[in-house]
Amino acid sequence: QVQLVESGGGLVQAGGSLNLTCAASGRTLSRFHMGWFRQAPGKEREVVAAITWSGQTTYYADFVQGRFIISRDNAKNTQYLQMNSLKPEDTAVYFCTANPIGSGYGQRPSDFNYWGQGTQVTVSS
Repeated sequence: QVQLVESGGGLVQAGGSLNLTCAASGRTLSRFHMGWFRQAPGKEREVVAAITWSGQTTYYADFVQGRFIISRDNAKNTQYLQMNSLKPEDTAVYFCTANPIGSGYGQRPSDFNYWGQGTQVTVSS
């Protein structure tokens, strides 16, 4: 089992930045692919970004358009999502996710076994 705890969400004006952090406990993150998803009210959960266990391969949803950066520090058992040029449509609850290496690397919610509780990001216009 691995426990994931997100932090860093909050209220920011359009054009601003936030840096989300996901701290893991219970297992070493070096054995997991990681990702960030988000869910806005009335909408389905969608992938924001994903990163392989080594950090060598990353994936970004089309709507990111170069504004976000996913990264990880396996020594600190932590992953990050740096979000810049935020837009009101980025408002959502953001979730940290993890999936054991042996289960494969994907970008769908069903590809991830472990989820954090989420952190609210609100972008005002």
